[in-house]
Amino acid sequence: MKKILKASMLMLVLGGILTGCGKTDKQNNVETVAIVGSTAMQPMVEMGAEQYQRSHFDVRITVQGGGSGTGLSQVQSGAVTIGNSDIFAQQQAGIDASKLVDHKLAVVGMAPVINKKAGVTNLTMEQLRGIFAGKYTNWKQVGGKNLEIVLINRAQGSGTRASFEQSVMAGQKAAKSQEQDSNGTVQKMVASTPGAISYLSFSYLNDTLVAPKIDGVKPTEKNVTTNKWKIWSYEHMYTKGHPSKKVQAFIDYMKTSKKIQQKLVKALGYIPVQDMQVEKDAHGNVTPVK
Repeated sequence: MKKILKASMLMLVLGGILTGCGKTDKQNNVETVAIVGSTAMQPMVEMGAEQYQRSHFDVRITVQGGGSGTGLSQVQSGAVTIGNSDIFAQQQAGIDASKLVDHKLAVVGMAPVINKKAGVTNLTMEQLRGIFAGKYTNWKQVGGKNLEIVLINRAQGSGTRASFEQSVMAGQKAAKSQEQDSNGTVQKMVASTPGAISYLSFSYLNDTLVAPKIDGVKPTEKNVTTNKWKIWSYEHMYTKGHPSKKVQAFIDYMKTSKKIQQKLVKALGYIPVQDMQVEKDAHGNVTPVK
């Protein structure tokens, strides 16, 4: 899959697609759409763009990573057409969210992951918060084995970290620890390091790790849709103001096409926004969908 994605990106770049923000080739009436931002969203948007262009020859779309902060800053400056982000624009320093339009593409569930040797399969939210705040330093303090807790956090500026801390930390600061910004690296490190704990999106959970219940609730997509499982966030596509008709048509395709929402989104481990029974604002407030 990675080879296919890399080959696809190379073809796009070689084809000269990365030409800026919503520019139009007047001679051919083709609009170029540059998308930058969240690396977590990149495969989903990249594959969706590839499918869309098979039947829509009036747009040329390129998708690159760079992180949520990069996506938000570049779309705000007008350097790109769409900025992909794992967090609300209001959560990013230096971004004037009032000038951006939020197009929510999907929901991602996240879960703490623990090395099997810790002997823990259930935590309270208070215990989870205490672990990442440094209050608990040995697994026996939370019902596990006599084993040191090894914290592995995500890097500062990570959208995943910001979402996790908003859902879990209740304003408390995370303790100093080693930091990693690759889901694959985190997955392998937790599995191979006795006592380790970190967090991953649902798509990276597997049987080499323990994804504990929190307050007796399992980390499942169904529980996310009702907010019974509280650690989740949106995947956003931001535009500077309202986009052009062609760009809006592509965004609508990503948000409403069954090929994308019911097949691609689910296949990549995300949850369609349409499946949510609740909605969350930039401050973490959760209310029923109207």
